[in-house]
Amino acid sequence: MDTTRIKGIIVPLLTPVDDQENIDDVKLRQIVDHVIEGGVQGILAFGSNSEFYMFTDEELIHGFKVIKEEAADRVPVYFGMGPIRTREGIKLAKKAQELGADAVSILQPMFLKPTEAELFQHYKTIAAAIPDTPVLIYNNPRVGYGLSAQLVSALAHQVKNIVGMKDSSGNLTLLSEIIRLTQDIEFRAFTGKDTLIYLGLCLGTYGSVCSTANALAPLIVSIYDKFKQGDYTGSRAAQFKLNPARLVQNEASFPVATKDMANILGLDMGKPILPSQPSTGKVYADIKRELDKLD
Repeated sequence: MDTTRIKGIIVPLLTPVDDQENIDDVKLRQIVDHVIEGGVQGILAFGSNSEFYMFTDEELIHGFKVIKEEAADRVPVYFGMGPIRTREGIKLAKKAQELGADAVSILQPMFLKPTEAELFQHYKTIAAAIPDTPVLIYNNPRVGYGLSAQLVSALAHQVKNIVGMKDSSGNLTLLSEIIRLTQDIEFRAFTGKDTLIYLGLCLGTYGSVCSTANALAPLIVSIYDKFKQGDYTGSRAAQFKLNPARLVQNEASFPVATKDMANILGLDMGKPILPSQPSTGKVYADIKRELDKLD
């Protein structure tokens, strides 16, 4: 299975909606072009900052078709999902494969607290339904629990098309253990914290999945590119330049800050989906202040 294109800065693409909260196809095409022109090496359709949990399966499929068509194979496009029910995951994964997804990213089930045996079976079963499509594990403790390094290693070694993961835990010890335990196979780990791109690369990641790349792609891509060119000082400097703009987003309710930032920069991505609302007052002012510092 060829995984050579699964690398670099991957952006969990914003999903612009109109006043009726329907996906705005025109603006969706615009943000696809914007991030590709900014230099990203991949697009994740319907990641956490894409508000995937707000959409029906039909809306996810429609949005993916638009993204895939507009990307026109300039960069890989990955289909993100977070099914609670394994059967639902199988259905969506098969549809993603049919639509030409370059990989499928699977978040661990929300609300539940499965055992490791249950999680193993969940991921294995969905991956087995699309044996010719790469699958990426998405570890995000926001769901209420995280995935262990041992579980990730078991999946990587025993399920042939589970070829990588995005780790949003922010736990560098966990990330380093995952990389250590999978170094004997072709397994591509990515950081999911925009503040840890540089440190992840030092540990051996293949890149990072960065929400701020919706608005700040050239800066974020430079962290990766400089590192790969051997300019470690320049890469770290670019990381430090980015960090205040990413950290100020923590003042906002999740996930509205990503759209706030894009809208401040004139990208016109619309409002977040209710009950989420755009940031106001000090939170908005603080985000704008950090963006102004970046010119």
